[in-house]
Amino acid sequence: MAEHPLMTVEDLDPELFKLMEASRQLVLSDGALPRKFKLLVALALDASHGATGGVTSLAKAAIQTGATKEEIAETLRVAQWISGVSSTYTAARALQGLF
Repeated sequence: MAEHPLMTVEDLDPELFKLMEASRQLVLSDGALPRKFKLLVALALDASHGATGGVTSLAKAAIQTGATKEEIAETLRVAQWISGVSSTYTAARALQGLF
């Protein structure tokens, strides 16, 4: 498995990495919105921005929190509606072999 890309940031600037990790924990923890929903929102945003690796990682994390294939599919419908068909191509590449 490839090294996580942020490990480079951790090596270069440990303080920045700690700040980013604390932010991730704050943003993705259960609150008024459950963690699963937050991961699905992030997945839609990454699909919209062409971040294939992010979609893959977030889909796996969402599945671990109980997201279903159908929930991921509906999330991608929203991304396509807002951002266009390129988000669908990004998601298709990212999810290849996952289901």
